[in-house]
Amino acid sequence: MNAKPILAAAVLAFGIAFTAAAEKLEKDTPTKTPGGSTFTAPSGWNIETKGDLVILVAPEGDGRIALTDIDAPDAAAAVAAAWAAFMPDMKRPLQITVPMSPREGWTDRQAFRYETSPNEKMTVVATVQRAGGKWNVRMVESADATLEKRGSQFGLVTGSLRPAGYTRESFAGKKANPLTPERVNILLKFVEDSMRKLEVPGVGLAFIDGGKVVWEGGLGVRQLGKPAKVDKDTLFMAASNTKSMTTALIATLVDEKKLRWDEPVIEAYPPFKLGDAKTTQSVLVKHLICACTGMPRQDLEWIFEFAKATPASNMKLLGTMQPTSGFGELFQYSNLMASAAGFIAGAKVNPKAELGAAYDEAMRKRIFAPLGMSHTTFDFKRALAGNHAGTHGQTPDGEVRNSAMGFNYAIVPARPAGGVWTSSHDLARYVLMELSLGKTPEGKRIVSEESMLARRVPQVKVGEDVAYGMGLFVNTRYGIPIISHGGDLSGHHSNMVWLPEHNAGFVILTNSDPGVRIRGPLERRLLEVLFDGKLEAERDIDASVVQMKEGLKKFRERLTMPPDAGEVAKLAARYDNADLGSVVVSKKGTNATFDFGEWKSEVATRKNDDGTISFITIDPGAGGFEFVVGERDGKRALVIRDAQHEYVMRETAK
Repeated sequence: MNAKPILAAAVLAFGIAFTAAAEKLEKDTPTKTPGGSTFTAPSGWNIETKGDLVILVAPEGDGRIALTDIDAPDAAAAVAAAWAAFMPDMKRPLQITVPMSPREGWTDRQAFRYETSPNEKMTVVATVQRAGGKWNVRMVESADATLEKRGSQFGLVTGSLRPAGYTRESFAGKKANPLTPERVNILLKFVEDSMRKLEVPGVGLAFIDGGKVVWEGGLGVRQLGKPAKVDKDTLFMAASNTKSMTTALIATLVDEKKLRWDEPVIEAYPPFKLGDAKTTQSVLVKHLICACTGMPRQDLEWIFEFAKATPASNMKLLGTMQPTSGFGELFQYSNLMASAAGFIAGAKVNPKAELGAAYDEAMRKRIFAPLGMSHTTFDFKRALAGNHAGTHGQTPDGEVRNSAMGFNYAIVPARPAGGVWTSSHDLARYVLMELSLGKTPEGKRIVSEESMLARRVPQVKVGEDVAYGMGLFVNTRYGIPIISHGGDLSGHHSNMVWLPEHNAGFVILTNSDPGVRIRGPLERRLLEVLFDGKLEAERDIDASVVQMKEGLKKFRERLTMPPDAGEVAKLAARYDNADLGSVVVSKKGTNATFDFGEWKSEVATRKNDDGTISFITIDPGAGGFEFVVGERDGKRALVIRDAQHEYVMRETAK
């Protein structure tokens, strides 16, 4: 169940009260609260100190962060006092309070989320944490579009917030412990315990040390209800881990001088076109998978309408997309831009072939075959016919069940961004190539060091000490470079992590939506084992389990299941949208199903605080899509949004 809150729009009060006295920041600026807590305030924002508050206002004026340090008997009292100082008229009902694990000198950490209605398009949250005798409270009130667009800047404030005088943990200059069998067993036990707590059926896993695989295999089962075990050759969808493989393909073409990193894309592939002419002209080859062009996520269009989609049609879809931030200004993650990178590379290798076929063959010949990744494929039919992991999701009641592949097929026409099927064995061989800067595990060079390293050069800032290169995250938070990327599709979540200075790393592939929660803590546990770091990973998992369960519980409390019969009766039989296609409403007994053609899901209803009604998909693996009932031009309508786009589906005759 993707029970993600549907984020929400600006209110008139934003920004105005603070503009006159505020200072606009010209760069990321180290800052202190009046109480002494330190953080980095982001470039382009307005900043004002008002009593014990520091208030930051986003350039759009509809996103605010307020920070303060408070004496209070407990967390709830601290948050109440902070809101009273920041927004005395804040009366929103509390949706949920969840614990967060201790971090960066803070203890007793909690997150508070407040109710918003989907038509507000807005998020209101607070986090509270303690150091010494004082509580620090961070409050956020933001339009969803600004929160997503400037997520890296919101994250910069959060990630850099520390108590006065705190010294960060660093592994710089430390020699890593070898991953002996005993230490590998510590890591395996951590994964097994995490799987049990999160009810993840199966995991593919490999650990690397000294430039060699020291353990590879599987834990658990491929599919609930069946006995087959996950092994080193079990295939999972690695999703966005495909992106770095795509940039490795491009690197081979750079080596052969068939492409240049600094080559304008319109020269490399003249048909390339975005919805903005200036951005089209500015994009270089290195920008295609840099998340730095200002192009936002626009995933709903290819998730809902993909039955007839092809690589060529997805390339044309780029021509309708507009940037929402300046070039190089903000980290914004676009899957369609990334897919264009792969198809352009494939076209350079074989310009006469269909775009998808050219990409597939180029990846096979230049990356997979030389690395011995014999099971890795983009062919869903081949993958599903053999040793593969099933997909699993959660019901609104938190039960983990088998889930349908559904909209995972949407990635096929955009596969350079996330369509690869691979195993722990094969993915580990890929990471070995990354660690050796372009050599196969047997020592044959397939990419130059220069081209491999070019992919790690930061292109845009993601947060404090984290940047995005070309399909790779580069994290220097602990004083050492950590290279990684994750991947997420419905029911399959993965991660690959390596430490280039220590020749170590891991890959993990999971077959359940809760599996996404293992990734970060496993990375932390590896660092603890390698460098005798502070023990945080187990607390991270335990806090994540509580967050998941409490979040689902609160989500379920607002749902009516089966859906409200009166509201179902008011629905039209069919709705259409030019970008998302159609939804056909069917009713069986007390249940209702929304059928989008390519995939479908049962729905529940929820009455929102503003009196509106939402229909929300609830099938395992396909849950969390919210449709708000409305009216447009005298016709019944359903409105679905992502953070920066709104789509109105109007009733039509069948």
